[in-house]
Amino acid sequence: MRGARGRDTSVTAPRLVAQRDAPVGGQAVLEGVMMRGVSTWAVAVRKPVAEEAVGMPAGEHAGSRRLGEILVSSFPLVSWTRRRRVFRWPLIRGVIAMAESLTIGMRALSISAGAQLPEGEEELSGRAWTGAVLVAAVFAIGVFFVLPVGITSLIKHQLSSSFAFWLIEGVVRTAIFLGYLLVLSRIPDLRRVFEYHGAEHKVISCFEADDELTPERAKLYSRLHPRCGTSFLLIVMIVAIFVFAPIGLPAWYVLVATRIVGVPVIAGVSFEVIKWAGRNRRRPWVRAVMYPGLQLQKLTTREPDLDELAVAIAALQAVLAVETPGAASARDLVGVELVA
Repeated sequence: MRGARGRDTSVTAPRLVAQRDAPVGGQAVLEGVMMRGVSTWAVAVRKPVAEEAVGMPAGEHAGSRRLGEILVSSFPLVSWTRRRRVFRWPLIRGVIAMAESLTIGMRALSISAGAQLPEGEEELSGRAWTGAVLVAAVFAIGVFFVLPVGITSLIKHQLSSSFAFWLIEGVVRTAIFLGYLLVLSRIPDLRRVFEYHGAEHKVISCFEADDELTPERAKLYSRLHPRCGTSFLLIVMIVAIFVFAPIGLPAWYVLVATRIVGVPVIAGVSFEVIKWAGRNRRRPWVRAVMYPGLQLQKLTTREPDLDELAVAIAALQAVLAVETPGAASARDLVGVELVA
């Protein structure tokens, strides 16, 4: 059987992994998915079914999940990288792209959270979401950058060299990160978010393979994607080891300050690394280097069902409805494919 694009769409000939990058990224949200293109971003969310409307039809077993309608919201987007030429410079563009992605992501979370509220219940204010972002940023810097250097400083005088210090600090940082992901993966309430995360990856890969955007086709693709934010964060942990290496062993307060100030530098370098890896994913040695990050995604993604894939497709189609893939300039594309 052949799809609308003239390609074989039978289950016997699936293309499980896309071989190119498309200018789309995304994020799982509460009961939905956000997709971002070059000039548009959209959120698709599965609305809850009102309690009074949830009767138990004949033959439906207890515990079955009733599905509400898919609510789709789309918004125009003018990338921050277009505002200043300096924002498109290597390293700087990574920091700008991350900040922009975080802003869009938090707005998408706010929309998805609001869609889950009962009629008449107030949504969180913009100030509340801003406060949540600041708290999350402080927590991340504290746990993944300040805490490792603090722990390693406890044995600083027992180490023979600065090389041993930054190596042990890097191992401690990476161990904390992996432990954090492991804990998150065990939280039952996050399971559906991880399923939508998998749906987002599958749909983007399906689109990148120029395949037919249907839940049945998207399900055939891997839920692991080379541009995933999980892989990006692992690269951040590794890049940090090399960025902090030349600093040596100054006083503890200097060490802490460098770990905080160095975060944008690490983010910028990591951005360039993951973009390059995504463009060169066909090379065997690049796939080997990317392998640990892909395997780590098994903690932050789960296999989605067809209904969750339908939500992710709705978000992507809302983006594709107003822009033409492949028509954007190189300047427009900076930062778009930060994460998938």
